[in-house]
Amino acid sequence: MFSNTPTPVVIRRDSTVIAVSGGRHSNGAVKWAVEHLLKKNSSCILLHVRTRTMLNPDNNNNNNNNTNDPPKGARPPTEEELHQFFLPFRGFCARKGISTKELVLHDLDVTSALIAFVDDNCISTLVVGAATSSWGSILRRFNKDDVSASLAKSLPDTCSLYVISKGKVQHIRPSGPIKDIVNFLESDPLEQPHRDLNINQIAFEDIERKLIKDAVKQQSNNKLWDYLREETNSPKGPIEYPPSQNSSANNTPGNSDSTGQSLGPSLTNRLNENPKIVLNAHHSRTNSHHSIRNVSHHSRTNSHHYGNNSSIKDQVNFDIQMRKLKLELQKTAEMYGMACKEAVLATQKAMEIEKYRQEKERDMEEAKLAQSKMTMETTEMSKHLVKMDSQKRKEVELKAKNEEEETIKALQEALYNNVPYRRYTIEDIDAATNKFDNALKIGEGGYGPVFKGLLDHTTVAIKAVRPDLAYAEKQFQQEVMVLSTIRHPNMVLLLGACPEFGCLVYEYMVNGSLEDRLLKRDNSPPIPWKTRFKIAAEIATGLLFLHQTKPEPLVHRDLKPANILLDKNYVSKISDVGLARLVPPSVADQTTQYRLTGAAGTFCYIDPEYQQTGLLGVKSDVYSLGVVLLQIITGKSPMGLSHLVEKALLSNTLSEVLDPSVTDWPIEATSSFAKLALKCCELRKRDRPDLGTVVLPELNRISRLWDDEHIYPLRNYHMA
Repeated sequence: MFSNTPTPVVIRRDSTVIAVSGGRHSNGAVKWAVEHLLKKNSSCILLHVRTRTMLNPDNNNNNNNNTNDPPKGARPPTEEELHQFFLPFRGFCARKGISTKELVLHDLDVTSALIAFVDDNCISTLVVGAATSSWGSILRRFNKDDVSASLAKSLPDTCSLYVISKGKVQHIRPSGPIKDIVNFLESDPLEQPHRDLNINQIAFEDIERKLIKDAVKQQSNNKLWDYLREETNSPKGPIEYPPSQNSSANNTPGNSDSTGQSLGPSLTNRLNENPKIVLNAHHSRTNSHHSIRNVSHHSRTNSHHYGNNSSIKDQVNFDIQMRKLKLELQKTAEMYGMACKEAVLATQKAMEIEKYRQEKERDMEEAKLAQSKMTMETTEMSKHLVKMDSQKRKEVELKAKNEEEETIKALQEALYNNVPYRRYTIEDIDAATNKFDNALKIGEGGYGPVFKGLLDHTTVAIKAVRPDLAYAEKQFQQEVMVLSTIRHPNMVLLLGACPEFGCLVYEYMVNGSLEDRLLKRDNSPPIPWKTRFKIAAEIATGLLFLHQTKPEPLVHRDLKPANILLDKNYVSKISDVGLARLVPPSVADQTTQYRLTGAAGTFCYIDPEYQQTGLLGVKSDVYSLGVVLLQIITGKSPMGLSHLVEKALLSNTLSEVLDPSVTDWPIEATSSFAKLALKCCELRKRDRPDLGTVVLPELNRISRLWDDEHIYPLRNYHMA
């Protein structure tokens, strides 16, 4: 089954190896390694160890020949092994952008196989899975056969071991210097820096006290040496005596001088606190006794030569010097006691000051926290109040808006139900349009197609509102209500309607729309400039009539050349008032209107301020009129037209942008006409001129300049 000669496998040094098996814990090991160790576009080795038990389940069968012995070393997996052990992990790594190399080892023991593989190939990282039991991490410490525990003990120091259980790291055995640091931290944990603070402080005070004692003793010894040098005339210190004399001196009590007088228990207690100081003092006292005996011996010898008077004098001087020395020692001891007491008091005072400072800092921190908390609470309360106020205001505005809309809707429904208009049946409409024959179709707007028909022996235009449009019924009712209650020469005439199917019947306009004639569709001749000026004045007249409608003004909202119709005499009439809106009469003439609504109309003709804010007013129609006036003299698309004309006026090249189909434009009058149109196209409503007092009078003036010449509109052209 296996070949004795393994296939050579090239393994890169310092590779990451993931040991996998058939158990569930291998999934967690692979997933953890991909998420925490491996990077995108990196590689790893998936390693599986097959033992002899796995290869030959029948351990009692001894008839196996040598050809079935597994090969030594790593080998690629067979097809069966690939599907059984590696395929799921290869797919998971591939989705994460990591390439894998699958290898199989053969050995009697899994642990020894992994250790040998790591040693032979210098592997730097090994990831193994562990049992998912809650007792797994405890049992592994006592189970000698556990793979992860054995690896942690036997792997070389150059390899890091990660034991993964339930997708989490249960054990990490780092490599190299990091391992030494970890072992040191585990065996000798760090102490807290503030631990045993009182003990260190006491030790410091003891050391300080001992240093002060040493200094005092050294000073006393120096004075004693100076005195003895003066008395004995010996510059080198005390005289050396034989051992017999020294032994007698050593037997002198430590608490008395040469006269036998006591030095006091307080000095003895202080000297006993430090053995070194006591030793120095004892040596000093011993030397002092030597010096004193030497002096006494010298005095007694001299007494034999000089007599009793000299001996008595020397003895008196000696006693005086000894008393002086004793007083100096006593004074030094008192100074030492005072210094110790002052040091203790200073230490206590420093501790009290530090404690007071800490209390003050703590009080300041608490005050700051309290102030910050109070500020935050105040801010939160202010925000809450502002939010409640804003919400309450919005609710009031929404309620007022809903009430207003309901009132207008009720008024419109009442008016619509009471509006007198001719009602046609669908049979009448079908007969008039030959069942909406496409041959009779004369146009199509945004709200439906328009057909030419014959009703009551009269040629009419029938518009069928598309039922799939949003607000189609509302627009139908609006147009019926507006056109049935008003009459004006420059407003299209509504003859009747079929409310069941949304059909409107208008008077037939022979010359179609102004847009068709400006673009010369159906090979229509160009409109003369005199007729164009007259059409502009008629449009302004009809628009002003809508704005002055009682009881509430009407805003058209969709004024454009396609909604301006021309009869056989080129008399212009405004149509398509389905988007017309009522505005309060109290604000009809104000610069900024106060009706909040959704923007409606045709792009390039909509008032920019109305489009941004939703505030509708009569000057919203003035902007649309300005764009229509510019199209009347240029015959061009409305896109960027105002900028083009303004640039031409500044450069005195207006004739270059005028409609070239008309060759006899009066430059002065046309320039005034263009300037008026540009004023109507101002972006802000308050900058636009008033329609009734400025725009219409100026258009009438321009259109009547040539009335004395008896110029009439086009003749002999009518639409089929």
